[in-house]
Amino acid sequence: MSNEIRIINGIVFDPTNNIEGKVGDICMKDGKIVAKVSKSAKVIDAKGMAVMPGGVDIHCHITGPKVNLARKLMPEDHRLDPHFKTPNTQSGSGGIVPSTFATGYRYATLGYTTAMEAAVPPLTARHALEEMYDTPIIDNGFYVLLGNNLFLQSLIAEGRYAEFKEAVAWWLNATKAYTVKLVNPGGDEPWKGHKNLNVKDIDEDSKATDIAPRKVIEAFIDAVHELGLPHPPHIHCNNLGHSGNFDTTIESMKTAGDRRLHVAHIQFNSYAGELGKPPKSASREITDYVNSHENITCDVGQVMFGKAMFMTADAPLTYLLRGYKKEKWVNADTECESGCGILPFDYQGMIYTHALQWAIGLEIFLLSKDPWRIVLSTDHPNGGSFANYPLVIKLLMDYEFRKQAMKSVNQKAMNSTILGELKREYTLNEICIVTRAGPAKCLGLKNKGHLGIGADADVTIYDMLDDKEEMFNAPRYVIKAGMLLIENHEFVSDYTDKKVLRVAPDFDESIEDVIKPFFDDFYSISFRNYKIDDDYLHGQGLVIDTHKKNSIYEN
Repeated sequence: MSNEIRIINGIVFDPTNNIEGKVGDICMKDGKIVAKVSKSAKVIDAKGMAVMPGGVDIHCHITGPKVNLARKLMPEDHRLDPHFKTPNTQSGSGGIVPSTFATGYRYATLGYTTAMEAAVPPLTARHALEEMYDTPIIDNGFYVLLGNNLFLQSLIAEGRYAEFKEAVAWWLNATKAYTVKLVNPGGDEPWKGHKNLNVKDIDEDSKATDIAPRKVIEAFIDAVHELGLPHPPHIHCNNLGHSGNFDTTIESMKTAGDRRLHVAHIQFNSYAGELGKPPKSASREITDYVNSHENITCDVGQVMFGKAMFMTADAPLTYLLRGYKKEKWVNADTECESGCGILPFDYQGMIYTHALQWAIGLEIFLLSKDPWRIVLSTDHPNGGSFANYPLVIKLLMDYEFRKQAMKSVNQKAMNSTILGELKREYTLNEICIVTRAGPAKCLGLKNKGHLGIGADADVTIYDMLDDKEEMFNAPRYVIKAGMLLIENHEFVSDYTDKKVLRVAPDFDESIEDVIKPFFDDFYSISFRNYKIDDDYLHGQGLVIDTHKKNSIYEN
């Protein structure tokens, strides 16, 4: 079989290379986009179809022990949604937290070829990597949870910033992560010991380490900047979900100054109102700040009605919400590194708060002036499944459909928002940005999210349909690394040779002498068994060279 493919007559959307709906050809060879191919190349006639890069999900929860715990909480969900084995795919189970096989295949059936796991404690990185290998088709990577790491916080508290930077680089190498993740920085440890304690202000000292969240955020922003990572600190801000939390979000963004910061699922941090009272929308205040600060990127965390699963390192938040399903909730401690909360959930359109959350997410999308920096996510499965992406796209592209959807939900909530005033409709090019080109740019992935020469040959071809939910729900063709996976809506092959995306910044090896005594005193695992060796990745990992930022090379 030829390893060359030529797509002809397609309507190409490639925002990175300023191509918007232009009829043209795309050529692929040896897993890359090339200028031309031989006459023996397989030809796909995409006349009248939209040709886009493979989708990139910047923020989801799909691998690791917390995901397995969530799967165990919902056996009935899996029984209702089996994924049967076919000649070209493995079996699995679906639901709000699909199995590894179902996850990979269902991302592919939406046209997605890359997905980033958003929160992995260092202790569980080995497990997460194993599940990444087990998840077919999609390239993936993960953000390592370091914001509540007690050792790192102690270095910040003592002002040992040079050692702090070296330790961050060591942890990134030890876990094979892509960047650092901060979740409710300074909040987990005081809560673990005293369940009524949690930091409520980013200038309030943590009861555990005597440093305020702002100092933690600043330290990580500085370290990641100096290390030259392709993606900035990925932050789940303090006070997530609480009325009035937009002030905390803006203060967190101000902490970055002119340096880069990515705010995760920003919808959950965009609420006005008073603590303890129903929230109001602060979408305009949030988008005004993001629109005027080019160093800030974010994903929306769009809430969608139906089943969801809270899955977060913000353990105090899950404990607060535990009454929603008393028979099914988990809160766990990951030693000196993180907390973990899991809670099945249902978003219902007639509930004021749920309807407001849905509206705020859409407002943020529609008020955004730069779709390259406010990109699509549902914080899968926290705001709903990634399977809802086609419906989100239809809501953004079709004002009349959006207006009808507003009539079917809590009207008190709708009357308190400006959603009905926002008549903007996203174009196909803008959808290509928020689902592909934008996330890839935010992540610093030079070879993804576009169709230029040298890019990864990850390509999706959609029928041009009036119903945009139907269009994006079933691509006619999906190509991964130059291999045709889906043809005429059916899997024709499987792809298991996907890559793990990670960074490998330089660090002073003497930092191990500083870190090891802490392990000896407090960890249940020995220091020598903690790190993940390069050999463990079986040569499959993809390293981003942080000192030559334009180069990506395989092990």
